[in-house]
Amino acid sequence: MSIRQICAALVLLLSLTDQVLAGVAELQQEWAAIMYQTAADERESSIAALADKARQQVAESPEDADLLIWRGIIVSTYAGEKGGLGALSLAKEARASLEEALAIDARALQGSAYTSLGSLYYKVPGWPLGFGSDKKARQYLTQALEINGAGIDPNYFMGEFLYEQGEYAQASQHLQTALRAPDRAGRDVADRGRREEIRRLLAKVDSRLASR
Repeated sequence: MSIRQICAALVLLLSLTDQVLAGVAELQQEWAAIMYQTAADERESSIAALADKARQQVAESPEDADLLIWRGIIVSTYAGEKGGLGALSLAKEARASLEEALAIDARALQGSAYTSLGSLYYKVPGWPLGFGSDKKARQYLTQALEINGAGIDPNYFMGEFLYEQGEYAQASQHLQTALRAPDRAGRDVADRGRREEIRRLLAKVDSRLASR
């Protein structure tokens, strides 16, 4: 291969990388707008459309771990909005996408595949209805924190999981850490919305601790 051909290949690769990065940022921003700025009665249809968009982006770049993670996040959000038995197939799709991302790059997006898998495993019903598992949830969330111990999302989801397990003191510690997490570039809407969720959950945790 000549130097000119190598340069041309590098330019093409950089262009494709830029497109993927732009696609990930777009998915992040649209997800946050749906979650925190869209009326409840419009949320399901909006997230369904975004799931289709994420699937298309993954089809175009099937080996990109970041896109696979965001497909998993969006489809799992769709499952939560849809609810009922029809949500289980979406939860399984989300799990498969996150597992694919782990196989490619477990540290992609600061271990977000571990975080999202952990939340899936404690939110999905267990056998015989679904694949939920508190043991696996704890395992994945712990792995997420090993990669991103100060992050807002892994600490929030670990806090929520521990709250549901009745481990209120530990839940409070993780939620306080989540509140102190640094802002993420380009994620203003998501960070504001998440912090509101953290404060609401902390109020519940504090109430439980005070009643002991």
